[in-house]
Amino acid sequence: MDYNSRIASRAHGGSMLQYQTEAPGEVEVEVMLQAPVLVLNATYEPVNVCGARRALILILKGAALAEEESAKEVRSATIAMRVPSVIRLLEYHRIPYQTRVLSRKNILIRDHYTCQFCAETLPAAELTLDHVMPRSQGGKSSWENLVACCYSCNNTKGDRTPEQAAMKLLRQPRPFNLHTNRHLMRLMAHTDLRWRKYLFF
Repeated sequence: MDYNSRIASRAHGGSMLQYQTEAPGEVEVEVMLQAPVLVLNATYEPVNVCGARRALILILKGAALAEEESAKEVRSATIAMRVPSVIRLLEYHRIPYQTRVLSRKNILIRDHYTCQFCAETLPAAELTLDHVMPRSQGGKSSWENLVACCYSCNNTKGDRTPEQAAMKLLRQPRPFNLHTNRHLMRLMAHTDLRWRKYLFF
């Protein structure tokens, strides 16, 4: 089963919708389906950022509608769907003001998919997480000690602190709460202009 078939199968309980895409290979498809999508509550309030793959699944399940779409498209024998840029949930979800769950996805969103050493913005598949204080030196897996990092910088830094490796962090990492999330949404809207009308600048 190819990559797009797995997406369709997951969204339709195993039914074999053979999605095709304009992208020529699986690497390009993976990058396309990891593209950030702005998630709006039913009230049009921006509440989250998810990957395009998750957004398509929510649309196919009838849990969300596409408010803005990109030029890229996935197809089956019977339907064609443009990859969304902004989706809106059909049911209202209460979003508590609290620090979000520590995860790879949330670290990448917090750091704007940007290596925190060389400042290069990359697709999620080309980024890893780096422990600022290495675990071998007592570093923990926490908001304050994890940053997005490209593989090149990760290899250069190795099992050292930034100071030991003579590398400088773009900014000090901090917890990711709802206020931070909305600030980052505004930053990301400079890359995808379709987000701008849903955010306050």
